[in-house]
Amino acid sequence: MSHSTDASKDRETGSNFMPKFDDRGLLTAVVTDSSSGEVLMVAFMNEEALALTQETGVAHFWSRSRQALWKKGETSGNTLQVDEVLVDCDQDALVLRCTPAGPTCHTGAVSCFYRKLEDDGLTRVLS
Repeated sequence: MSHSTDASKDRETGSNFMPKFDDRGLLTAVVTDSSSGEVLMVAFMNEEALALTQETGVAHFWSRSRQALWKKGETSGNTLQVDEVLVDCDQDALVLRCTPAGPTCHTGAVSCFYRKLEDDGLTRVLS
């Protein structure tokens, strides 16, 4: 068995956390509400954002548009307290189960997923 196969097997079935960042140094992070299970947002984390999230227990991300690290809620106060981090099989995506301090979306909606596709247009999801 080759070394790369051993590393792949360890990443996929082992107990070592070996995050697999993409060619831009990012992981996908899906944020859900710990209580309801509702998907709140999808964002990206680089190594620094992941480390800060682990150290502080508050979600940090990498903004691709601003090319900057950001703590969710740093301006709005609507932080995300991380209760649990789930890691997918090949360790290139995370699910952050969080307790939100307020609306998650910058629009003021509880979730960034407040619209659904119907036919060729978007309609607001009723809560």
